[in-house]
Amino acid sequence: MASIAKMMTLAASQRKKAGSMTTQPRRALGIIGLEIGLAPGEFPPPEPGSVFNPATFDFPIIIETAAGALTDRVIRGDPALEPAYIEAAGRLIGRGAVAITGDCGFSIRHQAAVAASVKVPVAMSSLLLAPTLLRQLPADAKLAVVTADSRHCGVDLLGVDDLAARSRVVIGGMEGDTWWTSVAKMEAGVSTCVARLRAAHPEIAALLFECTLLPKVTPAIRRITGLPIYDTATLYRMTFASVA
Repeated sequence: MASIAKMMTLAASQRKKAGSMTTQPRRALGIIGLEIGLAPGEFPPPEPGSVFNPATFDFPIIIETAAGALTDRVIRGDPALEPAYIEAAGRLIGRGAVAITGDCGFSIRHQAAVAASVKVPVAMSSLLLAPTLLRQLPADAKLAVVTADSRHCGVDLLGVDDLAARSRVVIGGMEGDTWWTSVAKMEAGVSTCVARLRAAHPEIAALLFECTLLPKVTPAIRRITGLPIYDTATLYRMTFASVA
């Protein structure tokens, strides 16, 4: 879990830096972020393509941390974090958020609680897209989910109840590697993971990226594979567009 924790710290640091770069807009997409415990001066600027970089989108983003949402707790799924997520959502609404999203695909575990606590659209994870994507594909095609840690990302998180549909989902993880330390390593790591999945499952017709870091390499992986790819940036854009 150590490498995953470092990866998520990088993601959350980009999120924190983005939050300090934005003012309080009248209408914005709210992101519930992770707790990382670094001083403001220690946060690197968000990279191009990062969902924590305000320049990535044509709408404002604002960020509030869910207190205690440390990487390991979020990935493993700690139900005790639910109040912190609800409180962060409330703060985002107070700052002008017209829709709420999550930082880290594993935040999907708090989807129902956050959605019940506010009166704006809530989409906590790109994994929410899985049922819709399966219906977009031919009945004999498969959807590949690429995640930072497949040990904690089961089909049960995808909201796919039908057994036939579940059989069309394959999950690949990149745990135990240092792919997250640079964009180049990220592209190589994701490419390797996807190639492995496609070799085992030639029926794969689309990719869904769980990790919030991966939109930085989505264009490159799309060119390499020629497959449609959906990620956190996809979710953020469609969620904000629903109320824009």
